[in-house]
Amino acid sequence: MSKIFEIPPRNIIYEIKDLRQQLDTRISKKTDANILIATWNIRAFGRLTAKWEAEPKDSPCRDLHSLLCIIEIIKSFDVIAIQEVKNDIKCLRDTIRMLGDDWSFIMTDITKGGPGNGERLAFIFNTKRVKLSGLACEIVIPREQLLDIKPDALDRQFARTPYAVGFKTKNKTFVLLTLHILYGDNSTDRIPELKAISEWMYTWAKQLKKWNQSLIILGDFNIERKGDKAYNAFVSKELFIPE
Repeated sequence: MSKIFEIPPRNIIYEIKDLRQQLDTRISKKTDANILIATWNIRAFGRLTAKWEAEPKDSPCRDLHSLLCIIEIIKSFDVIAIQEVKNDIKCLRDTIRMLGDDWSFIMTDITKGGPGNGERLAFIFNTKRVKLSGLACEIVIPREQLLDIKPDALDRQFARTPYAVGFKTKNKTFVLLTLHILYGDNSTDRIPELKAISEWMYTWAKQLKKWNQSLIILGDFNIERKGDKAYNAFVSKELFIPE
């Protein structure tokens, strides 16, 4: 069987080179004055078919060719929040191996239960560009907040607990929080989690501002469009989405 560290077939080599050229024209260059941050829900980022090209009968359909493309995109950034890392971390492990010694990752354990979908949240980061500040935490909602009887209030913990990690570069410290909002049966089901994270971030951002630290929230919010009820719940406490 093919392994990720073997030389790919020639057509895949050419495709990766072309992808690199496209990325170089579309994504900002890394400089001493910037840090490039990305967020990516890589669906069911877990098992891998150890072939360069998966066949129709293979499961999963994600193969080595696909993973090389994913890795090439990740290399364009300094910190990447990944949602839907699964219990089997074959894809993540091979990604880190291919990225090399200058890259690392930090992640949660799997979230059990049906709504949790056996998912982890992770950050992949370039250790030559950023370092861990020492903070890593999952957001747990206080009991008194869960007892709020408003129709749009959260009445339980998050289906997939939001994960926050602190990073530093030179003299600047920043906190990234990643989450994957519950999809539910319709957009109304997402509002309690979106509203709760907005309220939490509002309070936390004010505290971090005193220490001149930035707070950025990343992830899959399952917001369908700007201006809908889910979006309005998300920005209800001064969160804003950059252009």
